[in-house]
Amino acid sequence: MRVRCSLAEAPCPAVLTMARLLLLRVSPARKCACALLSRGGSTAAGSEYLHRSVVPTMHYQRSLPRLPIPTLEDTIERYLSAQRPLLHDEQYRKTEQLARSFQKGIGKELHEQLAAQDKRNKHTSYISGPWFDMYLCAREPIVLNFNPFISFTPDPKSEYNEQLTRATNMTVSSMRFLKTLRAAYLAPEVFHLNPVKSDTQTFKKLVRLVPSFLSWYAAYMVNAYPLDMSQYFRLFNSTRLPKANRDELFTDEQAKHLLVLRNGNFYVFDVLDKDGNLVKPSEIQAHLKYILSDSSPAPEFSLGYLTSEERNTWALLRQKLLENGNEEALKKVDAAVFCLCLDDFPIKDHNHLSHNMLHGTGLNRWFDKSLSLIIAADGTAAVNFEHSWGDGVAVLRFQNEVFQDSTQSPAVTPQSRPAPVDSSKAVQKLHFHLDSALKAAVAEAKKKFDSTMKTLTIDTMQFMAGGKEFFKKQGVSPDAVVQLAFQVAFFRQYNQTVATYESCSTAAFKHGRTETIRPASVHTKKCAEAFVKEPAKHSAAEFREMINECSKYHSQLTKEAAMGKGFDRHLFALRYLAASQALPVPDLFQDEAYRLINHNILSTSTLSSPAVQFGGFAPVVPDGFGVAYGVHDDWVGCNVSSYPSRNVQEFLQCVHHALEDIFQVLEGKSVKG
Repeated sequence: MRVRCSLAEAPCPAVLTMARLLLLRVSPARKCACALLSRGGSTAAGSEYLHRSVVPTMHYQRSLPRLPIPTLEDTIERYLSAQRPLLHDEQYRKTEQLARSFQKGIGKELHEQLAAQDKRNKHTSYISGPWFDMYLCAREPIVLNFNPFISFTPDPKSEYNEQLTRATNMTVSSMRFLKTLRAAYLAPEVFHLNPVKSDTQTFKKLVRLVPSFLSWYAAYMVNAYPLDMSQYFRLFNSTRLPKANRDELFTDEQAKHLLVLRNGNFYVFDVLDKDGNLVKPSEIQAHLKYILSDSSPAPEFSLGYLTSEERNTWALLRQKLLENGNEEALKKVDAAVFCLCLDDFPIKDHNHLSHNMLHGTGLNRWFDKSLSLIIAADGTAAVNFEHSWGDGVAVLRFQNEVFQDSTQSPAVTPQSRPAPVDSSKAVQKLHFHLDSALKAAVAEAKKKFDSTMKTLTIDTMQFMAGGKEFFKKQGVSPDAVVQLAFQVAFFRQYNQTVATYESCSTAAFKHGRTETIRPASVHTKKCAEAFVKEPAKHSAAEFREMINECSKYHSQLTKEAAMGKGFDRHLFALRYLAASQALPVPDLFQDEAYRLINHNILSTSTLSSPAVQFGGFAPVVPDGFGVAYGVHDDWVGCNVSSYPSRNVQEFLQCVHHALEDIFQVLEGKSVKG
């Protein structure tokens, strides 16, 4: 069997299925959510490890295929196809002319330079460096603009949702994950197209013997596709540090302490001993109980608000903090394994959950930490994560593993007694020295934070008539149908088709990040116009044909994106290359149409995992919607955010209406309109 180092030669069904399972829906360079991931290896309940994989964690990393750079011709064609439904004829002709001129002129030169640069840097992908810069150079506050949240499903055993019990179990499971990862026992991320052959102990024992520079090929030959895991090390002991003009990522894997925030107060205690062993769960429980029983009032000037500031402002203030003798305390914050936020109130409903886990009051958060585990008084739990270090694949793997371990192999029970230790000596409460200028800065940051958060609206919708199983029986892509519903809904509400963003992971490639799927197409526009403007003029069969076309085209876009064959990342890299050489901005990138297609009014993200209740994020533009959605076996759910310029409730009503119409058609009935 001839094997080449490119997923482009992998069977298309495999890539398409992988695209759906690994779907990492994020907004344009901003938000993120993810999908179910495979795991493997034997469990080790009660031990310091989640499991001990036969195949070392990074065994496939060296031989992963490299992310391909699309041909410039294909990129331009895909770009123009995405622009067609967004532009009037005259606008389109202008954009087409600019695109063709770019293709023949400066674009060709830049593409050749990019390809040559890529050949010199075979250890990474062509998008990795520019993508890091895009995040780290952004000066907007990371709250709402970058950090998303993903909430955990409640523990099936209701009594285990008591805050102290769940916080202890999730902390212990998180540390088991950390130790499993660092010991190389964590099962590699692999998509198994034929698990009967590849997801077996026999194959794992064999592939373990294959040299790492050949291991990917061995997996490929049995239709298994290993994924990039280069981002995983940033899950722990990491923080985004504010710096002038470009932030830095800091990681200290030697640190052994946990950062706990409660009522705006900062606490640290070791969760690993001096030899790197996990501290006893009963001791962790005792320390958390001690923190929960601390009656200290909230500080008048809570430092966490500063992490919600504009990044250059925060960089200057951090420097002042260091100059005021806070270096040791800040180092404790930055180096902590992760941040555990214990909130003193229960969650009222889904909307309250979304607001609290996405931004909260700002009092009890440190948004710069790579990973924050938030647990409310009723045990409702979620992850809020800083986005620059990586994408949601690693976060969801963490979430899946922690949920499974903490619910199936809990370290403590509701009846467990904390260890009889002196937590007052083990737990250190951090104190920060603030002068009048810093106090004023914290007060100003809080004022901005409160003002901004008041502008955000979040609401949810559940469509209970059917879901994934129904769509599959009808022979259409579940994701394509729901994306079509968003197009129909927006057209019904605002009478236009707008730039829409949906991203899938390119983790099948070394240092792959994401590529964009552009759900708004000539097919969805035609279908939306028919549903909204003239439903009576079309038969159920005609509508069905339009839906089939939308599904087919969306599946093609998904497959291309998963294979690294979209247009967004390629054009981004070319623009980045021109800027790095101080070249004049090419005309293509000065075109108003280019600006508008990157002004993503509909930013969409999907979630799928038994460990996940739902997730959410803010819109990426002031006049946009942030659409987090899940297509479940027998229902569809949406969690949508907006600022005052858009009406979330009306949009959700329109989505529900659109899904009702689509279901009518798929059932062979006429559309009521």
